[in-house]
Amino acid sequence: MTEITLRPANRREASAIRALVIAAGLNPFGLDWRRFVVAISPAGQVVGCLQHKPHRDGSLELASLVTAPDFREQGIARRLIADFLEQHEPPVYLMCRAELTEFYVRFGFQVVPLAEMPPYFRRIQRLTDLFLHGRDAKKGLRIMCRGCSSA
Repeated sequence: MTEITLRPANRREASAIRALVIAAGLNPFGLDWRRFVVAISPAGQVVGCLQHKPHRDGSLELASLVTAPDFREQGIARRLIADFLEQHEPPVYLMCRAELTEFYVRFGFQVVPLAEMPPYFRRIQRLTDLFLHGRDAKKGLRIMCRGCSSA
């Protein structure tokens, strides 16, 4: 296993973060390097990242979690999540593809019912549901929370 270092991102890494996020097919809007923790390889390459994303409604999102393909299956995402959860008090929300639900359950996240979501996440869920209407719901978006009263 390669020795990976986690640390706050710096301005020079903004383009590497953006490239990782886009390559993973995640939403590239709202990226701010100042809110990222990066995973750095021994060669100094950004091989993973995670963003803490505060929203106007007061909710906090674990967002933009990505590990570079060549560095997957080494526990980098788990380390990034554990670091994030040590640094931020619950409740913490995240959005993920439905097939990733079980991965996040391991960290204490649970799917949140629409009626109990903060406004930002409710809006995103409704838009996604509208877009997916009539399509396979198993491939939809899941809003999850760690530390929510009902989740």
